[in-house]
Amino acid sequence: MNRARFCPQRSEILQIRCIDNHLETDHDFGNQLWYFEGVGVDELDRRHAVYGVVEYSTQYGLNELVEDGVFTTEGQRERFRSLYEREVQKPDWRRPLHRYAAASIVAISVIWLCYILVRSVSV
Repeated sequence: MNRARFCPQRSEILQIRCIDNHLETDHDFGNQLWYFEGVGVDELDRRHAVYGVVEYSTQYGLNELVEDGVFTTEGQRERFRSLYEREVQKPDWRRPLHRYAAASIVAISVIWLCYILVRSVSV
């Protein structure tokens, strides 16, 4: 609530729930997504309905805060969730772009080594 400029002493969280929980495995970290609803009180003592989200990463059994936010509508909070649900794709060598990138790196390395070899021999 502090980051949303609401008074933490007068604001209150009415409901909190975990909506996504991926457990940590031997190969991947876990993560949790929590929603909360509440009432935020601003510096002019006005009350606002707030919809919040908190994302944690579970690494080696410890929860670490990744992202949090307080929104004025549920729609804004759902847009945050759509970003959360986009997973970063792991490199897969079956994808043509990844193969081209690896081949390009090897080709540039070979060209550079040949250039250095020719330059050192001609000196």
